[in-house]
Amino acid sequence: MQRNVIWGILLPFLGTALGSGCVMFMRGRLNMGVQRALTGFAAGVMVAASVWSLLVPAMEHAEDMGQWAFVPAAAGFWLGILFLLLLDRTIPHLHMNSSRAEGPKSTLGRTAMLVLAVTLHNLPEGMAVGVVYAGWLAGDGEITAMAALALSLGIAIQNFPEGAIISMPLGAEGVGKGRAFLYGTLSGAVEPVGAVLTILAAGLVTPVLPYFLSFAAGAMIYVVVEELIPELSQGVHSNVGTVFFGAGFTVMMALDVALG
Repeated sequence: MQRNVIWGILLPFLGTALGSGCVMFMRGRLNMGVQRALTGFAAGVMVAASVWSLLVPAMEHAEDMGQWAFVPAAAGFWLGILFLLLLDRTIPHLHMNSSRAEGPKSTLGRTAMLVLAVTLHNLPEGMAVGVVYAGWLAGDGEITAMAALALSLGIAIQNFPEGAIISMPLGAEGVGKGRAFLYGTLSGAVEPVGAVLTILAAGLVTPVLPYFLSFAAGAMIYVVVEELIPELSQGVHSNVGTVFFGAGFTVMMALDVALG
């Protein structure tokens, strides 16, 4: 059982590391259309995971509340959004394809703030994996080992292009390939850390598991709406990002239903 958990929380990080490795054998920047497509795919995976892997199980877990079963899901969802809003306001970061940093003023360089932006993006994903595995370890009948694996695998799949999206532009800007790979990989290191901390926290307070599940969902939806959707909609031919959003949503939904 423990081995399954370890592999489950490491899969998303491995996806980021493998994607970051693209800088080693691919030159230049990603084509803007390709970047939109990959961003749309990642957004679709995150929205589907938020619904199928987190919010639905949260309401199922609270079904003994009857018509009020939505309350833990709604409360946790908003706590997740407010938590990411707080981080967004207190940590300096720079989104890809943006020339203006967000958060408090800082002397950090462009590279550091780009990595921080992706790290903020990855934190909710690590929390999502952690809380689902916490539910499985607690013996929650609504969450199976395969359902937890489906979420972890889905996030790992969308992390692969994300790793390339952060490492390749850094390489194109003159950062050495080794450093670009390292920065891209480090941006994903927060995921297993967040997963382990969430497992420990949720394990101590199992009765509030629905709040943890929906908290992770709210955090991921915040990232999608605040960061990914604006990025995939920039410029002309944004329909490419929209189509790949649908593809990512479908892949994650299929994984959750088929494996869960």
